[in-house]
Amino acid sequence: MKIKITQLLVPITLLMWICFIPLIGKSQFQKVDNLRPYDKTGINVFEAPKDTVTTFDGMKLKFGAGFTQQFQNLKHKNPGALNNNIGSFNPAVAGNRLKIITPGFQTAQANLYMDVQLADGIRLNITSYLSTKHHNETWVKGGYIQFDKLPFKGQIWDDIMEIATIKIGHFEVDYGDQHFRRSDGGNAIYNPFMEGNIVDEFATEIGGQVMLRKNGFFGLIGATNGMIKGNVDSLYAASNPDGKYHKSPSVILKGGFDKQVMKDVRVRVSGSYYGNQSSGSNTIFGGDRSGSNYQYVMELNSANPSSTTGAGTPLAFSGRFNPGFSKKVNTIMLNGFLKVKGLELFGTYETASGRTAKETDTRKMQQFAADVVYRFGKTENFFIGAKYNTVTARLANTTAITYTDDVKVDRFAGAAGWFMTKNILLKGEYVVQKYKDFPTQDYRSGGKFNGYVIEAVVGF
Repeated sequence: MKIKITQLLVPITLLMWICFIPLIGKSQFQKVDNLRPYDKTGINVFEAPKDTVTTFDGMKLKFGAGFTQQFQNLKHKNPGALNNNIGSFNPAVAGNRLKIITPGFQTAQANLYMDVQLADGIRLNITSYLSTKHHNETWVKGGYIQFDKLPFKGQIWDDIMEIATIKIGHFEVDYGDQHFRRSDGGNAIYNPFMEGNIVDEFATEIGGQVMLRKNGFFGLIGATNGMIKGNVDSLYAASNPDGKYHKSPSVILKGGFDKQVMKDVRVRVSGSYYGNQSSGSNTIFGGDRSGSNYQYVMELNSANPSSTTGAGTPLAFSGRFNPGFSKKVNTIMLNGFLKVKGLELFGTYETASGRTAKETDTRKMQQFAADVVYRFGKTENFFIGAKYNTVTARLANTTAITYTDDVKVDRFAGAAGWFMTKNILLKGEYVVQKYKDFPTQDYRSGGKFNGYVIEAVVGF
């Protein structure tokens, strides 16, 4: 009797899970040091905590996960765009008609975390995207090793590592503080709103960084390859018409103060710099491999959901704005955070300049964002919040069009949420976003979207 391999998949899968479940149960609740929790207790934790007191009693393994599911009811329009009633999947038909969107559930997202305590003060992390809007297949976000102690004997090493944290690998770039509060695929429990900033400062790059912390003050210096993935091939003329074929590393600098100054008052201020003078394809403003939590808003109807629109905006990033500084970028971010009992204030000011390889002159971008969140209840398990975000920038020049004027994007969002437990969150948001001063040939001219999104989140 012949048995097809597909007939064996179900019993083999069940057998693997039966063998694997005891390992998960044993490893899931093991404590791994210097780890930002993936549940409610990780809110308002910025850099991973620093602990040099804990003793090591053997290697530990911990699994974690994040899940999100959204229901979206948004509507959009672009009355200022030329031919805004023309557009289809036929590439021969040009037009600026927006995609037809209706109320419904978005694609569910899921993250998987594996954290390992390898040795005393040495931790390993591997994070995978199991399902996202950008990639519906599994992708590894990155992995890194973190040293809060070094395996060297000597008082000098103990003194250095008392204040130092070293991170090496393929990790989330620590530029600014906003990336600690944004949603990241299935991990949306830290964010009281649906989205991060309009210009999304997020990328994973290969490199290393050293952070020093003492008495509330902190400073960081790091260097990476300046690209979202490994790259050993050369830069060639077709993709680099500016004639600069070398790749430069990215430099990251950060400093600030973070302290509980009174019993119910915490203050944090920070300044960050990220710079790359000649990248193969820099993505500090477009490195998200998960996607936006506003699905298909302000996107062309002629764009296939799995492709790229004529304006160069992948549909996974709906509602965001990428200034397009892929060849050269220098950007500075200032952040402030104040928490007084249940009241939180968080602000961002950012100024950046850069260009693509096709441009000879640099362009500028400025962004401002401020939000207020009030958490209440016996364990601050309820919250309400409001956020305002605005971006001013000049569009990237192409061979066909030269842009000289700035465009502007504004967003206002109001949100509320309820933590049923420290691992389960239900939140909703009403958002209004407007696009101003875009040229009429651009599909975003006079654009606006508004409506609500409801999201259920699980994190552990």
